[in-house]
Amino acid sequence: MRRTATLFSHFTFPRNYSIIILMEKLVLTADHGGYELKEIIKHFIPTLGDYEIIDLGTNSAESVDYPEYGKLAAKAVAKGQANRGIIFCGTGTGMAISANKTKGIRAANCTSVIMAEMSRRHNDANILALGGRIVDTDLAKTIVQTWLTTPFDGGRHERRVKQIG
Repeated sequence: MRRTATLFSHFTFPRNYSIIILMEKLVLTADHGGYELKEIIKHFIPTLGDYEIIDLGTNSAESVDYPEYGKLAAKAVAKGQANRGIIFCGTGTGMAISANKTKGIRAANCTSVIMAEMSRRHNDANILALGGRIVDTDLAKTIVQTWLTTPFDGGRHERRVKQIG
């Protein structure tokens, strides 16, 4: 009798079959203004699928300088240590500006679901910036889910993204 393990209802593999699951690496950073939202989103992301979360801080609501944390996330993505990043500050603006100073980074500060979707579809944004004082928790979760699951459209948008540098 052949022993099998069922992975999906329509696939059957031998018991000793190895499957490699590639998890997308996401880097998260925040300043004090985004710390609380970062913690909420950090615990929400695993409900969406297989993501490895790299949390580079900050780890409290104590005042810190946002440029330091925006640059940390940007460097992690630019160097390939993470596939994408989500950064948090009071408004999302300071972190996005800071991250966008790094070559190869396209950080989008999104305050709506359509902004998150279009930042991925048309701009291939590799960092999402959220404002902890601007976006409520439920909206932030929807924005994150949309941003993580929306692919880049490519095509005519590829040419434009290349012009960004």
